[in-house]
Amino acid sequence: MSTLSPLWPLSGGLLIGLSAALYLLLNGRIAGISGLAASAFGWSGGGPRTAAIAFLAGLVGGAAFAQAFIRPAEMVLTGSPALLILSGLLVGYGTRLGSGCTSGHGVCGLARLSPRSIASTLIFMGTAMATVLITRHGLALV
Repeated sequence: MSTLSPLWPLSGGLLIGLSAALYLLLNGRIAGISGLAASAFGWSGGGPRTAAIAFLAGLVGGAAFAQAFIRPAEMVLTGSPALLILSGLLVGYGTRLGSGCTSGHGVCGLARLSPRSIASTLIFMGTAMATVLITRHGLALV
């Protein structure tokens, strides 16, 4: 694994914040990825479908651009494919149950000081920390 300059994560974070702010200013809607995906696929009437498709296309296009011209991604899968699929389904279920995802609550909601988003983000982060503790250090520590 190679070292990564702090410039790239900082730039990425600034671009995420800028895109969320512009989406709110231009469309009057929160840039939560789960809600945008639902709108893009026609699963909800939560906003303009073309704007949701364009936003998601920008995410995929930006990642493809970075992969092709800036730096190839370094990915190492350490879990079984079945466990990864189950994990993805559980995250999707939690997203629906929590009425949003980390981008909607963690990026946009915290910026607006939304009490619901603050509580949701604390729960997301606490659950993530507990999961790492259990999976890395075993159930004996809990």
